[in-house]
Amino acid sequence: MENAAAPANPACVINCVWYDGDGRRQDLPLELLSEKLAENAPGFAWVGLYEPADAVLGQLQEELGLHPLAVEDARNAHQRPKVEAYGDTLFLAVHTAQMVDGTIRYGETHAFLGARFLLTVRHGDSLSYAFVRSRMEREPELLRAGPAMALHGVLDFIVDNYAPIVDEHRETLRTLERDIFSDTYRRAIVVRLYDLKRDLTYMRVAVSPLQDVLAQLMRSQAGQGQLVPEGVRIYLRDVHDHVLRINDTIDTMRDMLGTALSVNLSLVTLAQGETVKRLGAWAALLAAPTLVTSWYGMNFAHMPELQPRWGYPLLVVAVAGICIGLYRLFKRARWL
Repeated sequence: MENAAAPANPACVINCVWYDGDGRRQDLPLELLSEKLAENAPGFAWVGLYEPADAVLGQLQEELGLHPLAVEDARNAHQRPKVEAYGDTLFLAVHTAQMVDGTIRYGETHAFLGARFLLTVRHGDSLSYAFVRSRMEREPELLRAGPAMALHGVLDFIVDNYAPIVDEHRETLRTLERDIFSDTYRRAIVVRLYDLKRDLTYMRVAVSPLQDVLAQLMRSQAGQGQLVPEGVRIYLRDVHDHVLRINDTIDTMRDMLGTALSVNLSLVTLAQGETVKRLGAWAALLAAPTLVTSWYGMNFAHMPELQPRWGYPLLVVAVAGICIGLYRLFKRARWL
C-alpha cells in the first residue's frame, strides 16, 4: 500500500508529496501545495488521487492552475488514450490492465504534468503506484530529474503490467492449439478461442494508442520550456519499444487465433463430411438387399424365379454378392 496521506487530506488523496532538489520526501496537505510551489525552491510535487471527489479536483485546479477541460476529462474518466497540451501543462489519459481471478480488469490513469508537479488520477481497476514511488525514493537521482521522470515511472509500470497478461494468453493459446487437433470436437474449445480473441482485441484498444501517446511525449513541448527533458526522453523511448513489442505480440496472437478458429471450423466440416460418407455407404449397402427383397415381396402370382427349387438360395447369394461388391468398392474409396 502507498504511504498514508497527511491527516488534513481527503481519503481520495492517496499521496501529496514534495520532493526537494535532493529527492528527499516531504508530505504536504493540499492547502499548502500552491504555497510550496510559489517558493521557487528546487524540487517538484507529486499528488496521487484515486477516484477523487469533485471538490478535490476543483481545489487542485486552483492550486495548480489546471485547465477546466482537462479537469473535466479527469473527472468523468472513460477517455480514449491521448496526450494534450493545455498551456504549460500536459494532460495524459492511459488505460491500465490487470488480471483478477483469471479476468482482465481495466482502469484508467490520468496525469497532469507541469514544470514542477505531477498529478496522477486513477479510476477503476488501476493498480496503486506505491511501487513506483518507493523505487524512485530509493534512487533519489531519478527524482532529481523532475516530474517527467516520475511520469516515466508510472508509464513504465503500466506497460510492465501488460506483459504478464499477454504471456498468460500466449500459453493458453498454445494449449488450445493442441486441443484443436484432437479427434473429439468440443464446443468449449471454440468458446475459449473466441474469449481469447475478444480479450486480445480489448487489450489492443488499450495498448495500441499508447504508442502515439509516448511518441508525442518524446517530441512534445508545452509553453516556453520543455516539460520532458532530453534525458527523460531516452527512458520514454525504452517504454515505447516495450509497447511496440507488446502490440506486435497481440497482433500476431490475434492472427493466430483467427487462423485457429478457421482451422477448427475446417476440421469440424471435414469430420462431418467423413460421417456423411460413412452413412451414405452403409445406406447403399442396406439399399441393395432392401430393393431386391421388396421387389419379391409384391403380391403377384406370375413372377420369375418363384417356382425353381434353387430360386431362394440363388437370391440370397446374389444379394450377398452385391453387398460384398459394394463394401469393397466403398472400402477402396475410403468411405468405410
